[in-house]
Amino acid sequence: MKKYSLLFFVTLIVTLIVVLNSFGQTPVSKPSPRPPIDEGVVKISTNLIQIDVTVTDANGKIITDLKPEEIEIYENGKKQPITNLSFVSSGRATADERTTSTKSGDKIPLPPPPQTAAVTQAGVRRTIAIVIDDLSMSWESVYYARRAAKKFVDEQMQDGDLVAILRTGGGIGSLQRFTTDKRILYSAIQQIRYNPLGTGGISAMKRIEPTGTETLQQAGTLPPGLGAEVDAFMAIAEAKSKALRSADAIGTMQYIVSGMKDMPGRKSVMLFSDGFQLFERDKFDMLSSGITMQRVQKLIEEANRAAVVFYPIDPRGLQVGFLQASDNVKGKTERSSMEGVRGRLNEMRTSQDGINYLAEETGGFAFFNQNDLSKGVARVLEDQSYYLVGYVPDSDTFDAKGSKYNKLEVRVLRKSAKVRYRSGFFGVTDAKKISAPPPDLTTNYVAQLRNALLSPFAVNGITLKLNSLFGSSGNNDLYVRSLLNIDANDLRFKVEKDGQLTCSFEVLATSFGTDGQLVDQIGKTYTVTVPHEVYTRILAEGIVYHFKFPVKKAGGYQYRVAIRDAVGGNIGAASEFVEVPDLRGGKLGLSSIVVEDMSVDEFQGSFAAGPTVKTDAMRDTAFRQIRVGRVYRYSLEIYNAPLDTQKRPDVETRIRVFRDGKLITDGPPKPFDATGQTDMAHLRFLGGLAIGSQMEPGEYILQIIVADSSGKQKRVVASQFIQFEVVN
Repeated sequence: MKKYSLLFFVTLIVTLIVVLNSFGQTPVSKPSPRPPIDEGVVKISTNLIQIDVTVTDANGKIITDLKPEEIEIYENGKKQPITNLSFVSSGRATADERTTSTKSGDKIPLPPPPQTAAVTQAGVRRTIAIVIDDLSMSWESVYYARRAAKKFVDEQMQDGDLVAILRTGGGIGSLQRFTTDKRILYSAIQQIRYNPLGTGGISAMKRIEPTGTETLQQAGTLPPGLGAEVDAFMAIAEAKSKALRSADAIGTMQYIVSGMKDMPGRKSVMLFSDGFQLFERDKFDMLSSGITMQRVQKLIEEANRAAVVFYPIDPRGLQVGFLQASDNVKGKTERSSMEGVRGRLNEMRTSQDGINYLAEETGGFAFFNQNDLSKGVARVLEDQSYYLVGYVPDSDTFDAKGSKYNKLEVRVLRKSAKVRYRSGFFGVTDAKKISAPPPDLTTNYVAQLRNALLSPFAVNGITLKLNSLFGSSGNNDLYVRSLLNIDANDLRFKVEKDGQLTCSFEVLATSFGTDGQLVDQIGKTYTVTVPHEVYTRILAEGIVYHFKFPVKKAGGYQYRVAIRDAVGGNIGAASEFVEVPDLRGGKLGLSSIVVEDMSVDEFQGSFAAGPTVKTDAMRDTAFRQIRVGRVYRYSLEIYNAPLDTQKRPDVETRIRVFRDGKLITDGPPKPFDATGQTDMAHLRFLGGLAIGSQMEPGEYILQIIVADSSGKQKRVVASQFIQFEVVN
C-alpha cells in the first residue's frame, strides 16, 4: 500500500482550471434560492400580530393551562379580539442525559462525547446570547459570572440550545458565532477576564475613599471655598466616564440583538452586568437623560423588533450596608463615612434600575441581590416556555407604516397570575418584510466579506462546509489546513464562447486566537473554468477550496472563511474551532481525521499488494457525505506515542460513532499495530468504517480515542472526531 503523510492529498477527480478575473457573458440558469424561514416568536403584519407572553403563578412557576377567555390584549389603549392562543414549551432533555453511558470495566478512560456545531434550524428550540458586560464589572463580579457561565454549559445547556458567549469589551474575534459546540463555549469562557479599561474596580462594591476635598484638606493645599467645586467636578467627570463605557456596552448589545432578528426559537439575552445609570447629574445636582438613556431606548426598540428578551443578572449578589475592610476612611468623619456607605448603596440601586428597565421593556426579568447566580440562570431557562398570542389589529389604532410606536398592554384574568410581555413595537407590513433589496454589487466587496466574517451570526447566501485539520510535520512545526466545500448551486456561472462555464468568487480567510485577536488572514479572487460535464458534477459535489496557516503555539483557534459571488453578489460564511494540542515535552497528541470514500472492494484492495487505490481525500474530507453501502477509510497521525522497552508504540486505540448525541457504535480497545511504521514520533493510524443499511440517513460523528498502555494508574488519553452525513 502506498504511504503518504496525513495531509498529502491525491489529485482531484474534478480538475478545475483556476485563472484570475475571467468573466463570460451568458448566465446559466440555476434553481431559485429557498425563501428564509421565519422562526421568530413575534410576527408583525397588517393582518396578524403574534406576541410572546409569559404567565406565572404567585410562586413564579409557569402557568401552562391558560384559556383564551383568561387573557386580554390592549393595543394603544383599545381592547383587541384574540384570534389564537398556543402554549410553547421549551422543555427537553439535556444532551448528556441522552448519551449512552460507557461500559463498566473499560481499560481506556473515555473522554466526553464529542460536541458538534452543526444544527438544523428546525432543531433549535432556544437561541441564547450570554453577554458578559466586562466594561461595567469588577474583578469580583467577573469571577462569579465566569463560574455561572461554566455551570450553564456544564449542566444547564439543553439539546436544541443555540448559544453564544460574548463580551462587550472583547476584540472583534471574540464575537464567536452561535453554536451548539461546547468546545467553542468553553474557549469563550476562558477569555472572560477582568477588563482594566472598564469602570469596575477589584471589589463588587465601590471602595469608600476620601473625597477630593478631604484629600486636599489633609494635604493642607485646599484654598478656602473650593471644596464643593472640587468634589462636584470629580463626580461629574467620573459619571461621564461611566456613561461613555455604558454607551459602548449598550452599542455592542444592540449589534448582537439586531443580528438575532432572523434566528430561530425563543431568543434571549442573558446579561451579566454590574448595571448602568439611566440618568446623569449635572453640576447643579439635577438629573437628566443623557447618552445612556438614548442608547437604552434604541436597544429596547431593536430588541422588540427582533423579539429578543433581556434577562439581566447582577453578579454582585447580596451586599451589606456597612463599612468594609477595603474602605479607606482616613481623614473622614463618621458622618461622611456613613454618607459614603449610603451613597454606595444608592449607586448600586440606581445601576440596577437601568438593567431592570431593560428587562421590563423587553418582557424579561432581572435577577438581583442573590449570591447563587446559577439559580438566576435556572429561572431564565424555566422562563423559556411562553404563550403565543395572536390578534388582528384594529385599523383605527394600528399604525402599519412603522412611524408610530404601538403600545401594548396584556392582562391575565386568573387570580394571582403575573404576566410579562414586551412593551410594544413599530408596525411592519408583510410586503416590507418580503421585498428585500437586491444585493449592491457596487459596495466594496472587501467590506462585505469582512462584515460577514466577523459577524457572530450565520451568513447563508452561499452554503459552505468548513473542516479545519490540525497536523504537525515534526520539530513542533504545527499547522492547520482548512478545507472549504462550496455549494456550486449558489454560484452564478456564465457560458464562455468555447462552451466552458466560469464562475468568479472572492475569498477572505482568517484565524483568531482565544483572546479574540487576529492571527492570520488571506484574501484572493478566483475564477473557476470547467467543461459542461464537470459543471454537472460540481453541482452535486461542490468546489473545494483549501488554505493552510502555521500555528506558533498550542491553544484554541477560530478559523473563519467568507466568500462572495462576484457576479451574483451572494455571500456565505463558515467557521470552525480547532484545539491545537501541546506536543512539547513528548506529550501524546493526535492530528485531525482525514476520510476517504471507497467501495468495499476498494477498501479491501487498499491493504493488498498491487496498484494503489485512487481516492480524493481532499474532496471527501471537505464534503463529508457518504452513501449507504460504502466504506469510510479514516486516518490520522499519533504524535509522541509512548514506547515500550523494545521501542515499540505502547498505545491502544478505540473507535466510537454517535448520532444525535447517542452512542451507536462502541468499538473495543485494540493495541496499535506498528507494522510498516518508520517514524515512531509520527505514527499513522488507519481503519475503515462500513456504512451499513442499518445506518439511517442523517448526521453522525466518528470519534477516535488513543491512550497509552503503560499500565500507569493515571493514563494519558487523546481523542479527535469528525462529523459526516449518511445519505441513501
